[in-house]
Amino acid sequence: MGRNTRKRRTPLATKAIAASAALALGGGGLIWANFYASAHESSNQSWGGNQTKAATAQVATISCPDVGQKLTNVPYRARQGVAMELANLDKQITEAYSRLASTRQSQTNDPSFVQNAIVGPLKDKRTATIDRIRIDIQRVGGSFDNSLKQLASCTTQTANQTTAGGQQQNGGQTQNTGGQQQTGGQQQTGGQQQNGGQQQNGGQQQAGGQQQNIGGQAGNGPVAADFVDITKVAPNVQGKPRQQGNASTGTFTTRCGVNANKNHNTDNVIVAPGVANGAHHLHDYVGNQKVNAFSSNQTFLQAGTSCQNRSDLSSYYWPVVRVQDGTQDFDQNADGGGKEGNVGKILTPVAAQIKYVGSPAGKVVAMPQFLRIITGDAKTTTNGLANANAHWSCTGFENKVQLTSQYPICPQGSKVVRTFAFQSCWDGQNIDSANHRTHVAFADPASGVCGNGFKAIPQLTMRLVYNITPPTIQNGQVKNAYAVDGFPEQLHKPATDHDDFISVTTGGLANKIANCINNGQRCA
Repeated sequence: MGRNTRKRRTPLATKAIAASAALALGGGGLIWANFYASAHESSNQSWGGNQTKAATAQVATISCPDVGQKLTNVPYRARQGVAMELANLDKQITEAYSRLASTRQSQTNDPSFVQNAIVGPLKDKRTATIDRIRIDIQRVGGSFDNSLKQLASCTTQTANQTTAGGQQQNGGQTQNTGGQQQTGGQQQTGGQQQNGGQQQNGGQQQAGGQQQNIGGQAGNGPVAADFVDITKVAPNVQGKPRQQGNASTGTFTTRCGVNANKNHNTDNVIVAPGVANGAHHLHDYVGNQKVNAFSSNQTFLQAGTSCQNRSDLSSYYWPVVRVQDGTQDFDQNADGGGKEGNVGKILTPVAAQIKYVGSPAGKVVAMPQFLRIITGDAKTTTNGLANANAHWSCTGFENKVQLTSQYPICPQGSKVVRTFAFQSCWDGQNIDSANHRTHVAFADPASGVCGNGFKAIPQLTMRLVYNITPPTIQNGQVKNAYAVDGFPEQLHKPATDHDDFISVTTGGLANKIANCINNGQRCA
């Protein structure tokens, strides 16, 4: 997609988006294996277990282009098949990541092992999968861009190559740059940092020549560089667009709980319909109570809801947050959980606010039934930050500091806050699009106006609050870290945070929400 108003973000009292040059690789997966010197290689391949590796094993990365983001014109009749093939690409990257992480001794003994045993076979699998995508599209009369075949190849990089050129939010003043913001300070990307010549990673540490599990993400993040003391970050929140005379100033709050009943799964019915474990990470669900990979619009209408307003059958779901304090949860040996690097105790928010707000530039139209919106990008570690929309802060700091590329360390008595502001412009025709982005857009950040014939809709905003013991940084390592769940190759970076929404209402609720907002009322 070209850069236009469709990619601009409506400020959530801020846009703390850091520009990243380090990983502008357009990748669909960045595979990391980061291990300490040790005397032998263990056969234990559990993400949460101790894994001891060869002393001379070299950290390696594999960058794979993101095919899904390039598919903007997929005929409707081909979308189910294409979605399943894109899910296969994700699965192939996950499997390659696991293989890379479990063969360090072999890599040490044979310098060509990664290319011959991992990267080469991965290219072959991706070539076949992309060709099946071509067949699915052409079978129903669609056109296929043959240049997409070039996206089959993945590349390898050394650790030194992957730690160059990135930027992080670390006390720098944010600047508005067309919907994104840049901050000062350099960051080592890729889930590692240097400390006295030793590579530190993923919540594990070296002690007496052996790698010790201290409850971290088992070698794929987070790391010390992913955290910052929020009291040391300069204020970066910017003002909202000025309200016009015809602005829609009302709000509508729907109370749907915090997922206290632990409604979880590792599916994503928007991106990977019909594919179990399509997300490769765990989601919290509130609102609609029957959402999984095999749900349909009819299923949504027949389901119950956790919302107090029984007409709100919408699905609101987001990746869980875990604390890496050495404890494990129910899915420590499951797909999407511990088997794929998502380890630690799952935290339930202590508060979850879901609020629809209006447009500063004019009135809004009601959301269409079954509209799908994904905000943020689960693959920013490899895709770059163009579609990042993560906001991390602490209670007492939300109006001053919002972070995208780092997790906040909050002062005593303050809680961690995740905030989302969804796209608020709709193309007026489609409830979804091939890449799940082009049917909705962000309003112009300066004026709040929707461009390119898009219509303003109620903007969904969400605020999740967590009671988290502040992590500590000691000798370049983070202890008692917390992190958002994600694809294992994405290194549990804070910028990968994202949120998903399917609009499902009954009893005229969609119109009631729009009318409330347009009339300047405060409704719940």
